[in-house]
Amino acid sequence: MTARRLTAHRTTARLVALAGVLTTALAGCGIEPTDVIDAGEPASGVRGPGKPPADVQLFFYGPDGLHSATRRTKEPLEPQGALDLLTQGPNHAERMRGLSSVVPKFPAPLTASTGQGRVTITLPVNAKLVDPASLNQLVCTAANARVPGGKPPGLVMVTLVGEGVQVGPMVCGGNNAFPFVQPTPRPAESLGPGDG
Repeated sequence: MTARRLTAHRTTARLVALAGVLTTALAGCGIEPTDVIDAGEPASGVRGPGKPPADVQLFFYGPDGLHSATRRTKEPLEPQGALDLLTQGPNHAERMRGLSSVVPKFPAPLTASTGQGRVTITLPVNAKLVDPASLNQLVCTAANARVPGGKPPGLVMVTLVGEGVQVGPMVCGGNNAFPFVQPTPRPAESLGPGDG
């Protein structure tokens, strides 16, 4: 056996011995191998250079009220896409956070149309039959999607229509939907003699 081969053989033997010692030491510490741990939904979408990551805000209920849940998307979603995701309910990670949905299973899909700073959600049922909790989820999810006009979500007016009945317009104020109230113009004060 040449000197070079003998050195290589000794190095290999030392590495095998070291691996055995490490394995014994780790086993003695109570460290055991584990399976893959499910920690939520897999990442999706690829961000283009210079673009911020796209996401959508869906609104679900937790133990202490309405909460937004952020989901990554390939591109910003318009209200229709956001509402489609909402009606599917919370994903695994959201359920693990204690979130749930009260939006009913409608007999047919709902549709959303948009205009400058406004969204109209057309329901396959009488719009007045939608309970306030579901209304909160629908209005806040639609208002936080990509709506033409660039208004902040709190200024986007959302109207629900169904079977000839209209509810709204509503706005999402934080984590609840409120009727949009147009301020009443005040009449000009009458000027007395010598004023003005």
